[in-house]
Amino acid sequence: MEFTGKRALVTGSGAIGGLGHAVARILAARGAEVLITGRDSERGARVVEDIGGRARFLRADLRDGEGARRLADEAGPVDVLVNNAAVLLGAARDLDAYDEAFAVNVRAPFVLTEALAPGMAANGGGSVVNISSTAAGIGMPGMAVYGATKAALESLTRAWAAELAAAKVRVNAVSPGPMRSSKATATLGPDVGGFGETVPMARAADPAEVAEVVAFVAGDRAGFMTGATVAADGGRSAI
Repeated sequence: MEFTGKRALVTGSGAIGGLGHAVARILAARGAEVLITGRDSERGARVVEDIGGRARFLRADLRDGEGARRLADEAGPVDVLVNNAAVLLGAARDLDAYDEAFAVNVRAPFVLTEALAPGMAANGGGSVVNISSTAAGIGMPGMAVYGATKAALESLTRAWAAELAAAKVRVNAVSPGPMRSSKATATLGPDVGGFGETVPMARAADPAEVAEVVAFVAGDRAGFMTGATVAADGGRSAI
């Protein structure tokens, strides 16, 4: 199996029905030891039970920079890092919400990648996948702060790809469009705010569809891919 003998850290994966959960399931099914993260231990335990014996839960609050550093220490050496944890603000405008969004969506991936990439390099290479969004490149009402965080993450992706290529650490991003994740439906409603109707395929994705793209980018089949942002958005970025 593609990820046999590899350890993967998937942030924001500690809730059933999220993209992180779907990514962790696929990686574990393909042989990886998967580290699940989230703030709620009970919900995390349900994800571990769903995935089975190849998953372990690490409690982490990525709103705090020290929390991200502790997570890196607890995870130890990893071969795959999926920076998936994110705050989806919607129309929030206050400064506290702004700070929280940048802390989770940008600072945490920065801390984790800077902490874990050297170990990947020392072990012969690895793969970092940052989860972006179509909101990074398309103006969407109510998504100003969220889109700005994802644009920053795509910029980090390109810079890291250039910096780490010689060390055989690949860094890419996957950019989902509207998706029926548990977080999106809780924030925007069961129709994901109607965003599914804005894409050429006229629907929102199931998290498992996007997770398949993440797994491909993370794995050796994408061995010549680095610095890319791969759209999994039903064609939204093409129009």
